[in-house]
Amino acid sequence: MLHRNLLFDLDQTLLDFHASEHIALKTVMEMNGQAFTEERYDSFKRINKKLWLEFEKGMISKAELFETRFGILFEECGCNTDGMDLMKINSDFIDCMSQNGILMDGALDFLKKVVESVPDARIYVITNGAAKNAKGRIASTGLNDYICDLFVSESMGVSKPSNEYFDIVKKAVNEPDKSCIVIGDSLTSDMLGAKNADLTSCWFMPEGDVKGAMKEYEIDYTASSFAELFDILIKWSAAL
Repeated sequence: MLHRNLLFDLDQTLLDFHASEHIALKTVMEMNGQAFTEERYDSFKRINKKLWLEFEKGMISKAELFETRFGILFEECGCNTDGMDLMKINSDFIDCMSQNGILMDGALDFLKKVVESVPDARIYVITNGAAKNAKGRIASTGLNDYICDLFVSESMGVSKPSNEYFDIVKKAVNEPDKSCIVIGDSLTSDMLGAKNADLTSCWFMPEGDVKGAMKEYEIDYTASSFAELFDILIKWSAAL
């Protein structure tokens, strides 16, 4: 029997990363004597995005990412970071996020409908996030009731979009490539990873030059809502 293996990215696909991030950043900034503002949150997102792209390209390690993002942020706040334990701040940030999982609107109902409607569906999560962060937020939202397995780059020693990451996932799934579809919001990790691993892909919540991105990353489907994504999965699964 061939299963329908749905490989979901976690953040901004099933969970609202930014909502949890907002809570956690406010907490750690105030713990360290700094006022939290929306401008500082925007700065953190800018810093974080740049560093994650560098990480995905293999330019920096996960530890360097975690330490650097808070070093830059607190320096922009006018702090002397020489005496600050930046990794402890990062650890506090991850702890806070792990306790504050927030679902994308409609995500749980969508997964329930998928499990009930897509024949032999198996749901997996593929994420580059920290293991404690991902596991905590999944457990706190009830997503774990629907997930067969979780693949976290921190625990695997490799990350999306590398072939090594997807080789591990495919070996664990242990079914033909045609039975797998990658669903995620990131072009540079999810869609590029699917392209390099020769897997079917669906870009969730696309933005910008959609046609150009679909051509560059050889994307098979796009979906702007869970309703659209459900229809795509029904169509895709029926063609197997």
